[in-house]
Amino acid sequence: MYGTVARVRLKPGMEERLREQFRAFERAKVPGEIAEYLYRMDKDTREYFLVVLFKDKASYTANADSPEQDARYRKMAELFEGEPEWHDGEVVYSHHTAA
Repeated sequence: MYGTVARVRLKPGMEERLREQFRAFERAKVPGEIAEYLYRMDKDTREYFLVVLFKDKASYTANADSPEQDARYRKMAELFEGEPEWHDGEVVYSHHTAA
């Protein structure tokens, strides 16, 4: 698996719009996309970590380079204060427990 973790700070009152954009990404059924996670930090409720996972680096890169993703990102960036801090990389371990 491969993906990105981004640290962002939302403009005031933009949480629901961010969730809507995550749901739109889910509905887009991007090839190779496995999961998305959105974390709101306890210390600062306007600070978020976004996690998006793909089956492999090729799928991730194809999405990142697509005009559709560029349009989605530009729309999402309107919700942020400043630039996101991006961290791309390979998942080297994961564990999931049934809920």
